[in-house]
Amino acid sequence: MKNFNTTKIIGIDHGYGNMKTANCCFPTGIMASDSEPLFTADMLVYNGRYYLIGEGHKEFAPDKIKDEDYYLLTLVAIAKELRAENITNADVHIAAGLPLTWTSGQKADFAAYLSKNKEVSFTYKKTDYTIRIVGVSIYPQGYAAIAPFATKLTGVNLVADIGNGTMNVLYMINGKPQSGKMYTEKFGTYQCTLAVREAFMQKTQREINDFIIEQVLRTGTAEIPTSDLKIIKAVANEYVQDIFRRLREHGYDENTMKLYVTGGGGCLIKNFCKTNPVRTVFVDDISAAAKGYEYLAEIQLSAGKGV
Repeated sequence: MKNFNTTKIIGIDHGYGNMKTANCCFPTGIMASDSEPLFTADMLVYNGRYYLIGEGHKEFAPDKIKDEDYYLLTLVAIAKELRAENITNADVHIAAGLPLTWTSGQKADFAAYLSKNKEVSFTYKKTDYTIRIVGVSIYPQGYAAIAPFATKLTGVNLVADIGNGTMNVLYMINGKPQSGKMYTEKFGTYQCTLAVREAFMQKTQREINDFIIEQVLRTGTAEIPTSDLKIIKAVANEYVQDIFRRLREHGYDENTMKLYVTGGGGCLIKNFCKTNPVRTVFVDDISAAAKGYEYLAEIQLSAGKGV
């Protein structure tokens, strides 16, 4: 969270797997109830309904405004940032993002969706909040994660932002984004999870919990039988090889370009592929995009450009 005069700039990365802010990360899951649930440790109360945060899994949808889920998760993200500084009443400027090639087409609608209530009151973790949405800025994913140091890049660089739902690819030449060479594919880490599920069922006739799959993808291992681990790792290896095949289809040349890997999917490349450490840079901060959105919004507001 950044301060601009009396306004709080809060960057939010609306991921398909996790919501990220500069200081928080939580699962993109939400479960509604008309009555107060039994377990209320992470609960939002809004418009007379109760919402358990982190419950269930948000399915991939290219249009994030098709339901109210991302709006409610945005309120939670804002509350988490304000809670860290013991603030319950604030003017908020939301800085968010969309996949590279979808930004121009969906930007206005997504901004309107996030700011549909100029003033909103809700309760999160038994604390009451009142916020006023004074502005919304929408930026391209992928670029935001490297925005704070983008101008220092030289030569030809490729940014691969691998999220849960999509992979965004952007070319940078001497620190400048190449608008004619940016791509968005529905090839996030969740596709790898689905492939693991299917392979595991085919080979063992058993189901495997997504938590275990995610643990292996994130760390490279888990406390499970070696034979089970081997199945997951084999699929992960195939997925990573497919990432690089797609990058090469977009013109990636590891001998002449530097690759910047951002997003949660970077751990798969780390765990299941040998890369050239001189020409591959991992942006490990899971909140890099959210921080980048705040960085870009602060520059924009300081220049008097508004939203």
